[in-house]
Amino acid sequence: MALVIGLVLLICSVLAVLSTLSLRSELLGQIRDDLTQASARATDRPQGLGSGSTPPSTVDPGSVPGETPGPYQVPGQATGDIDVLFSGSTVVRAGYFDEAGEFRSLVGTEQLATLDALPTDRQIHEVDLGDLGTYLAISTTTPSGDKVVTAKSTAPADDPLRAYVVVEVALIVLAVALAAATGTVLVRRALRPLERVAGTALRVSELPLDRGEVAEIRGVDVHDTDERTEVGTVGAALNRMLGHVESSLAARHESETQVRQFVADASHELRTPLASIRGYAELVRRSPDDVPTDTLRALDRIESEALRMGALVEDLLLLARLDAGRPLEREQVDLVVLAVDALADAHAASPDHAWELDLPGGAEDDGFPDVADAEDADGVVVRGDEARLRQVLVNLLSNARVHTPPGTRVVLGLRTAGEEVVVTVTDDGPGIPSTLLPTLFQRFSRGDAARNRVGGSTGLGMAIAQAIVQEHGGSVTVRSPASPQTSTGSEGPAGRDPRAGSGPGTTFEVTLPSAPAGDAHRETRA
Repeated sequence: MALVIGLVLLICSVLAVLSTLSLRSELLGQIRDDLTQASARATDRPQGLGSGSTPPSTVDPGSVPGETPGPYQVPGQATGDIDVLFSGSTVVRAGYFDEAGEFRSLVGTEQLATLDALPTDRQIHEVDLGDLGTYLAISTTTPSGDKVVTAKSTAPADDPLRAYVVVEVALIVLAVALAAATGTVLVRRALRPLERVAGTALRVSELPLDRGEVAEIRGVDVHDTDERTEVGTVGAALNRMLGHVESSLAARHESETQVRQFVADASHELRTPLASIRGYAELVRRSPDDVPTDTLRALDRIESEALRMGALVEDLLLLARLDAGRPLEREQVDLVVLAVDALADAHAASPDHAWELDLPGGAEDDGFPDVADAEDADGVVVRGDEARLRQVLVNLLSNARVHTPPGTRVVLGLRTAGEEVVVTVTDDGPGIPSTLLPTLFQRFSRGDAARNRVGGSTGLGMAIAQAIVQEHGGSVTVRSPASPQTSTGSEGPAGRDPRAGSGPGTTFEVTLPSAPAGDAHRETRA
């Protein structure tokens, strides 16, 4: 739009300048023609100042302006025209008639000196006569040798030009304003279909296409898909793209549904065989005297692996239920109590870690989490499934226990932030490699690259924690600077890994909506 207005302004300005110059040339041409004729009349008139003649009258250089030298008035002299006659060094006449008809003498003025300085070349010269303004003047010589200077004011050309320029400026402003208004209306009308296409694209960008079944994507309206126009071509192309995206997402959802159903069915079917394996292993171990030692060790391994596989199957079943949108129980849950219980379990499972609580209300940590810590702290209540929220805390603390060396300090924090509750699990361990962070919450993502089975993880803990938190309307994030290469040189104090407390650490942050005040009854999500 600015470019169009600038172009209109440029064209109008160029036309105005050209028309002004043309008009000025025409008006000055008329003045030049009149000046040439007036000069010819003044030159051809008998002056009576030749050799042996006596002038009928001469103008005294000291004469007072206002005298009327009637015999010396040039025939056809217009008001404001200057007529000067020099006879040698004598000024015979010099002046002009004003609008009142009075003669104004120029004898003894700077204007007369300026006119006297003009060359007698019969050419038109433009001179500035001060208060009188700008004049066109011709200096000629009479047959008797006298010098005649005739001058005409350029005011008859300048005054109309000034008025013409004012009108031109007003017309240019009006033209630019009309062009801007018309252009704005036309551009908005032309871009209205494009705005509708952009609105469709914006609406599609706000759809949750990353998970679950995608509802029908409404594309661009038919009247905005006329390919005979540029906007219609864009709208038709967008509709074709959305159709392809919709079919691709439907195929993806169908594939994911089949995979989830398979995982759920397989997990359900594996529960019975695994329970049978554990049962037979326990049955054989009840008669250790009849079983060789090597067989007992093998049975121990079978039982432990069956337990691990059972935990994996339960995790897979839980994820399948969450994916299927199974309802979770909704009740008021005090996270302080859950935090104390979860940290007590973590302390019992790994006493070689330094476990700490950071609860609201100024509760002091005595080194071991217990019921007293929960009683001293302010309650932090959310609405949710107590068992699942407990599992989130257990998974986060278990992750810190498994992936940090002995002696690592782990702090479980709990605080409120406006209408939200924030749970943090912070450790000063070696941190998480930057290459693992993008996939940390994906299923079967594991931090123990060697995949050892002793103390290792199934890779589902973080995925389960994220799924549960999202089901409660919250979010879970992780912060961990790039972990530097650590040395395994000399041992530190007894029972403490030299890497403990020497790394950049890791912080998991869970954000949940707090429970509305006075909402204490249980309900189930529909």
